[in-house]
Amino acid sequence: MPDGDRLETILSHFLRAGFTRCEPAILQPAGVFLDRSGEDFRGRLYLTSDAAGADFCLRPEYTIPVCRAYLASPLAGQTAAYACGGAVFRFRSGAADGSGEFLQAGLESFGRSDPEAADAEILAAVVEAATAAGSGELDVRLGDAALVSSFLDCLGLAPVWRRRLEAGHARGRDLAAILAPPTRNGGQERAGVVAALEKADQEGARALVEDLLSLAGISAVGGRSAGEIAERFLEQAQLANGPGVAAEKRAIIESFLKVEGTPDAAAAALRRLANDAKLDLGRCLDSLDTRSNFLAARGLDLDKMRFAASFARRLDYYTGFVFEAHNAGSRQGAPVIGGGRYDRLLRTLGAASDIPAVGAAIFVDRLQPEIFGDCQSSRTAT
Repeated sequence: MPDGDRLETILSHFLRAGFTRCEPAILQPAGVFLDRSGEDFRGRLYLTSDAAGADFCLRPEYTIPVCRAYLASPLAGQTAAYACGGAVFRFRSGAADGSGEFLQAGLESFGRSDPEAADAEILAAVVEAATAAGSGELDVRLGDAALVSSFLDCLGLAPVWRRRLEAGHARGRDLAAILAPPTRNGGQERAGVVAALEKADQEGARALVEDLLSLAGISAVGGRSAGEIAERFLEQAQLANGPGVAAEKRAIIESFLKVEGTPDAAAAALRRLANDAKLDLGRCLDSLDTRSNFLAARGLDLDKMRFAASFARRLDYYTGFVFEAHNAGSRQGAPVIGGGRYDRLLRTLGAASDIPAVGAAIFVDRLQPEIFGDCQSSRTAT
């Protein structure tokens, strides 16, 4: 079965499940992606500009374009659920034919006040659709960014270390690398700036960095303002010279990140850890159990899923439930399905306040080729 037929099978399944088709424009403003991923992402976009010099790119994924379309619609701020699917364009290193065009299908759900039920609906729908398109057996892995955030809040860490741990976890870094004090390897100029900032208060440090950037003709870097850049410099100084994470708290973090098992077994282990360490995680763990109940009610076999406290999807905008599904036996490979909850993303795109949101994507060219007996492209998206 060609990938195009698989895509149509998936979209038909979504529409029967009650989702509304949304197909954002292929040409998108490049800045909205660069502001969230930094200038390093520019090399993966297919860019162009208009006569006025504005930068545009071919659609690299669906989540942000669908969010923008939702915010521009009469339903903005209300409950809405969309299905999307078609070509996305993103450079992928190692692609056999050098092509950056591939097919993706997805779901985005906005505005629901029952997040656990919405999470379960999205995961069940994409697993069922992928199965209908011939994915075969899938290994599903779960995590929860909100649980990690609440856990770190309970530890009473210095703000700079709390932010470093949350960011490091979101990027999939191991604990030893996260807790290692940063070295000043940015050259004498960078070391000199940090040394000067150490002697200034927060406002003085911000003013110094703004002056330096102004002299260079720079107003922002990678979507960060001069004030935010100053705070990053100060954080580096605090991490290098201030006290680290106490051994007792480090041991608790290590124990937390080792928790893995079926959703029920993992929740039980996390409750024991929270009780022993006197951490108030009851609300998050109740949410985890509620979501598991909704997943079971949707017909998903919890005993075939793995929840890991250490699991993250390496995208900063996730705020809660996260998940991936891989072809059975190939967990180390690229996922067939990926998604999660991103309640804060829409405010960064122009909403007046946070809007509950959860979504998922199916990477059509990663479905198992042997199910169909045809010649599958070796291209993989990243």
